[in-house]
Amino acid sequence: MRRLIRESLILITLVLLAGCDPAPSPSPSQGGERAMPVIIALPTSETVLQRVPAVGSLLANESVVLRSEIAGLIDSINFIEGSAVTTGELLIELHSEEQRALVEQTQASAELARLSFKRAQDLRHDSMISQQEFDETQAQLKESRATLRRHRSLLTKTRLLAPFSGTIGLRHVSPGAYIQPGQDLVNLEDINPIKVEFKLSERYAAAITVGQQVELQVDAVPGQVFSALVYAIDPQLDARTRTFTLRASADNGDSKLHPGMFARLNLIVDRRQQAVVVPEQAIWPRGEKTFVYRLVDDRAKLTEVVIGERFDGRVELRSGVSTGDPIITSGQMKIRDGSLVTDATQGQQPVP
Repeated sequence: MRRLIRESLILITLVLLAGCDPAPSPSPSQGGERAMPVIIALPTSETVLQRVPAVGSLLANESVVLRSEIAGLIDSINFIEGSAVTTGELLIELHSEEQRALVEQTQASAELARLSFKRAQDLRHDSMISQQEFDETQAQLKESRATLRRHRSLLTKTRLLAPFSGTIGLRHVSPGAYIQPGQDLVNLEDINPIKVEFKLSERYAAAITVGQQVELQVDAVPGQVFSALVYAIDPQLDARTRTFTLRASADNGDSKLHPGMFARLNLIVDRRQQAVVVPEQAIWPRGEKTFVYRLVDDRAKLTEVVIGERFDGRVELRSGVSTGDPIITSGQMKIRDGSLVTDATQGQQPVP
């Protein structure tokens, strides 16, 4: 009896199942491939500067420490420390009474020698003196004139003049001080324009030339970039470091830059016009290679690229992409090569 009841239940169940409609199979229109939302952008065309970073030091355009060639007592100091001076301006004057007296003495001796030589010329013309006496008189005239030039030179050295225009530094002496030859008195600096000296590796030898632009920054003026131009390259490499020494010159009319400052700089070795530039987020590295996803017929196309310069959150692409190729800048984690995608910024509609 129980067996009959169980068989009846199974039969009823099969009849009920046979009477139900089968579930429809999914069609491409109802459950096809789902487009993944991504963000798409077009590369831009820009001028890209290829920079070589370096560090250096600022140097004065001209710099000198004034020293006296002779010993003497300082009569006067004719400048204010830290002020501007011009070429030929009298800075320091030494006591010169003794040198003036020597000049007057040798002037008198030279005049006497000149008169003696003139008489000797007349006597020699009449054969009244020997050739030796004439030669001795002529030599005395030359000697006295040479002594006069020497004493005049010593008198000139009692006046220390500015050899070039610039800013005078801090003096190390006072009026009335007795100084020795070669003693440091005061420094003079010309800081406009100002120079920057830096070194580059020998691998850049073929890329560096006179006239290249340098972008210069110093900690004393944060956020400001100064422009300089390379004007000299040392032809000899440093044998220890295998580096070139270069010097560039920058305008310093506002005197913001000072000799001795540490400088961070970029040497611009190339300018590439109409370079292809994309946001840094578009770069998709795989192993040692670099890729981007291009949009081709609403699908993501994985494309290998060659990277150039990086700057301000953007990347230069040297090959693989042109400015007319839409690229995916966000959402790469959700897709693979060939995935159907849609621009999330366009209301989930496929990008034409």
